Amino acid sequence: MTRDLGVGIIGCGNISAAYLQLAPMFKGYQILAVADINMDNAKARAEEFGVRAQTVEALLASDDIDLVINLTIPAAHVDVSRAILAAGKHVYSEKPFVLSLEEAQDLGALAKSKNLRIGSAPDTFMGASHQLARKLIDEGTLGTVTSGVAVVMSSGMEDWHPNPDFFFLKGAGPILDIGPYYVCNLVQLLGPVKKVTSFTGMAHPTRTIQNGPRDGEVIPVETPTTIHAVLSFESGAIITLLASWDVWASNHPNMELYGTEGTMNVPDPNWFGGTLTVTERAGEPAEQSWEHPFAVPNFEEVHANYRGAGLADRALAISEGRPHRCSAAFATHVVEVMTAILEAGETGEVIALTTTCDRPERLSPEQAKGLLA
Repeated sequence: MTRDLGVGIIGCGNISAAYLQLAPMFKGYQILAVADINMDNAKARAEEFGVRAQTVEALLASDDIDLVINLTIPAAHVDVSRAILAAGKHVYSEKPFVLSLEEAQDLGALAKSKNLRIGSAPDTFMGASHQLARKLIDEGTLGTVTSGVAVVMSSGMEDWHPNPDFFFLKGAGPILDIGPYYVCNLVQLLGPVKKVTSFTGMAHPTRTIQNGPRDGEVIPVETPTTIHAVLSFESGAIITLLASWDVWASNHPNMELYGTEGTMNVPDPNWFGGTLTVTERAGEPAEQSWEHPFAVPNFEEVHANYRGAGLADRALAISEGRPHRCSAAFATHVVEVMTAILEAGETGEVIALTTTCDRPERLSPEQAKGLLA
């Protein structure tokens, strides 16, 4: 019997609690240690979840750690992931994987040279509703998907987040911070993107923090906060992606796909579940559902949150010698899509993508059960 992979975490911010809390649900790995440049943060998180606290250097040198989850800020992702690979350990990174295509390709080459694997969040596309959407599309329920709209809009984070600075700096913004959920789901549903263009802007050059100890502090905005993009897929589908932190209210659905035989309304890609509806030709909207373990609400009795499913799939794929769904090629293509959207906003050009990827293998209810402890 293959042993569970020993896992360490670098970066003990808010998201680390979700990984640690949900890890016991899954097979294939066990989180043993956490590290942070601030040892007080590491010690607090370790005490909370019964793991050991280490320096980053000590964690990377630990013989019982096979894979490291990179939960540092996006600007540090590439350097930390490079150090993990150099230490001979597999990498699983939070989104966005990296902030440029060149960084992604550099890490991919290093991993290949060391016979190591790279994976990256988000894994929400493995959720019940999104996998049902994939199944129905593959079975031809919509006919040929020709177009669609994906929308993520809010007023921003400064009214609730005590330290929202990084959201508005280069390397973040709605495309690189929230966009990975949407672009990953579109690619797993429709396949790789061929070319993109966009128009971008920002409503305000600064934001004012409206909560916590920094209430009233003004912070700069250095990245577009409103993006209207068009994605042309290799399949022929054309998708409009609207992403903004300059909107107070919106009634747009999160994602609608239009096919020759009907329309599909896909729930929020930021979660694993939600209501999926299909309207076939001139019919009425019909809710679609199936029995899937990742459909069960387990967060605030409303949302299905199975963060760690991609990591479990990754751990089991290593032991079984098969591809994992949150793969380096998939993450690299998504990074190129997002960075090309931002580049097109600056240049006004239509940008042809240089990467491609296979759609991740579908995750059936039975396969999802196989990931759970």
